[in-house]
Amino acid sequence: MPELPKRFPEVTWAQRSSSSDAERNYLYVNIKAADVARKEASLKITPTNVFFSGPSRKGVHYEVSLDLYSEIDPENSKVNHSDREVELVLRKKELKEEFWPRLLKSSERAHYLKTDFDKDDEEMPELEEKAGESAKSAKIQEVS
Repeated sequence: MPELPKRFPEVTWAQRSSSSDAERNYLYVNIKAADVARKEASLKITPTNVFFSGPSRKGVHYEVSLDLYSEIDPENSKVNHSDREVELVLRKKELKEEFWPRLLKSSERAHYLKTDFDKDDEEMPELEEKAGESAKSAKIQEVS
């Protein structure tokens, strides 16, 4: 079987910061990889990287590796994988009031990465709760 063409999925992100409440100190990352079945996908979350890979039913292999600006806490992060996208709520490791200046360690522009300006404080807890409900069935692999 021929190898599927590889593409970067569109990735959107937003963040919240708190110096005192870990529940309010997270990144919201959305990997838009339509038609990639959960059982076919590979998702690895480490303190400094998020890796996603998977074939879609439309003949495209999505793959992206995100080297994060700073560390996250994989054990307290949540995943919701639907037919259209993978929603991640990644808890930042350090409690700080300051926002990260960017998602990625590198300051080079990534054409597939966009800031999600539509997320606001009222909407984020609802999304976090939704992601938490399906986190029990999602598999997060921590790679050393």
